[in-house]
Amino acid sequence: MTDAASPSTKGHASIAPMEPLSPEEIARYQRHILLPEIGGAGQQKLKSARMLVIGAGGLGAPVLQYLAAAGVGTLGIADDDRVSLSNLQRQVIHDSGTIGELKTQSAAFAIARLNPHVNVIRFEERFSPDTARRHLSGFDLLIDGSDNFDTRYTAADAAETAQIPLVTGAVGRFDGSVTVLKPYETAEDGTPNPTYRDLFPEKPPAGLIPACAETGIIGALTGVIGTLMAMEAIKLVTGTGEPLIGRLLLYDALAARFDTIRYKRRRQKQSPAS
Repeated sequence: MTDAASPSTKGHASIAPMEPLSPEEIARYQRHILLPEIGGAGQQKLKSARMLVIGAGGLGAPVLQYLAAAGVGTLGIADDDRVSLSNLQRQVIHDSGTIGELKTQSAAFAIARLNPHVNVIRFEERFSPDTARRHLSGFDLLIDGSDNFDTRYTAADAAETAQIPLVTGAVGRFDGSVTVLKPYETAEDGTPNPTYRDLFPEKPPAGLIPACAETGIIGALTGVIGTLMAMEAIKLVTGTGEPLIGRLLLYDALAARFDTIRYKRRRQKQSPAS
């Protein structure tokens, strides 16, 4: 576990070569290795993967827990907040004993207890264009669990510029959504993959969508959406299944219903905002 520092690798093209799994790791990840779709090769890919998670809150908590349990070799955490009592209803990576601690620190210790093979890099700052310029080149996948549109647009622009996949999720009171973005690649039919702005062309006006501190949120919902985000990240790294590229997965907790909306590139590609 390390404090906030720029990762040593530079970009997803220079990820460290896959290392063999130790006997302890083979035993730990046996249920993954038994899956033909994952196997030993897929588990080695997870071990070599470097993922940056924005937020160690409601969505980031299950994302970090399941990716750590899955054996992702390096997890970066970007968050400048501290654990408060009101967080514990949904941010399950933290506990009563960590109230007042930096969320990055609390999450890092929880990950260490869960899986000592995972290296954690802490960025005790809000994700911003400057953060992306300084740190994102050391990661090969970005996961956005933030709770505001400014950060979501920043994350989408940064991932597109860095040409790495973005898994992004959002939650409301009883509903949530997940999608995957790879706008720097083309679909099977040769058309460019959509961008975040093809899905959400403009940020909503400030104050239009109230925060959960004002309206409330059911805690288990963040577990559902965060776990789906972790699953998409695992699929992307191992090449398993069909990621949610060009598809927005919607979950209505009250109706216990999932729906999928397809979306496409709607306009000429524009340069991401700096």
